[in-house]
Amino acid sequence: MFRASGIAKASTEKAAKKAMEYRKLGDSELNVSEITMGTMTFGEQNTEKESHEMLSYAVEHGINCIDTAEAYPVPMKKETQGKTDLYISSWLKSQSRDKFVLATKLCGYSERSAYLRENAEVTRVDAANIKESVEKSLKRLGTDYIDLLQIHWPDRYVPLFGDNYYDTSKWRASVPFVEQLRAFQDLINEGKLRYIGVSNETSYGVMEFVHTAKLEGLPKIVSIQNGYSLLARTRFEVDLVEVCHPKNCNVGLLAYSPLGGGSLSGKYLVTDLEATKNARLNLFPGFMERYKGSLAKEATIQYIEVAKKHGLTPVELALGFVRDRPFVTSTIIGATSLEQLKEDIDAYLMTEGPLSPEVMADIEAVFRRSRHLKARSVLASFRFLGSQDSVVTDTMNIYTNALHGFTYGPIRVNGHRIGQ
Repeated sequence: MFRASGIAKASTEKAAKKAMEYRKLGDSELNVSEITMGTMTFGEQNTEKESHEMLSYAVEHGINCIDTAEAYPVPMKKETQGKTDLYISSWLKSQSRDKFVLATKLCGYSERSAYLRENAEVTRVDAANIKESVEKSLKRLGTDYIDLLQIHWPDRYVPLFGDNYYDTSKWRASVPFVEQLRAFQDLINEGKLRYIGVSNETSYGVMEFVHTAKLEGLPKIVSIQNGYSLLARTRFEVDLVEVCHPKNCNVGLLAYSPLGGGSLSGKYLVTDLEATKNARLNLFPGFMERYKGSLAKEATIQYIEVAKKHGLTPVELALGFVRDRPFVTSTIIGATSLEQLKEDIDAYLMTEGPLSPEVMADIEAVFRRSRHLKARSVLASFRFLGSQDSVVTDTMNIYTNALHGFTYGPIRVNGHRIGQ
């Protein structure tokens, strides 16, 4: 295992292992473990045997929710697409299917993923695409129903995967919400789906799905799978927390990338490049670039210092923070080795929670310092862009996003890279 060689492990004694908690997902009847097993490395960085070992270990330690996607493994490519599902399927043959919550995802609008469909130039979230996706997923997974089907990203244009603000010029016509929900209703009626959810979604999208379902008597989304971590907080905290609250839309958060693509473990801070050559962000240049900027690294260093101060490992601090947020239903944890998975599960079950007020105060202090550093970095960069109308027009949006800590990675405006 390599996570954070050279970063001191906590020496204080940990609390006894607690039992896994199970929580209702939104207003569904699904009770999911507080940890969900992420599988996006199965078939790319993990062999079938390794994948089976991790799945079995996860289940032995109380995890009952497994998350996959039709596009997996990542990075997405035609040659490996579907291998993750096939590995899960071969493992499921020795298990009782009804003991697990099996969640998968169908692709949203994409001009680069047409290979997922028969005779298509683009993937959409319309009735034909939804049906084809579900039928193929069922076949690969070797099951006759999916517990939770999520839209991996919206059919409409939204800023995705490190984009930082809504570019109004990219608006495009999209599949109506009602059409999407009717297609899901048909598959629920056929017994092929139980519940539906969204992923990489905005407040507007969540509210439109919920409102349309109520208005038309169609299935309501019960979950949202968005990134959330010490390095990616505000995009969810600003307004999605309110929207998804049980007294409002009642949509449960399945938080992905709680370690910021592994960055918060500290492994990308070490100088021994040979030791980390097979780590995800080094193995796939450009992948999760938002966690590789200098400000993200600086914030990570400060969070690691907080962990040391309070007798925690970096992983324990990062996962404990996500675990204790009242709006998180389950945290999706992925690993590329059994050793990493053990460390992650132990961090969840053996670290006393909730984190103390003193720990949280130090976390908030780092967060405040980091977002103001980001804002200053962005504003300083504008000096090199001149005063073109397009840049001036976007200045306030970019500044506001930076100030609120939407990202620690680089921002791009009209092809210009801004900040670190």
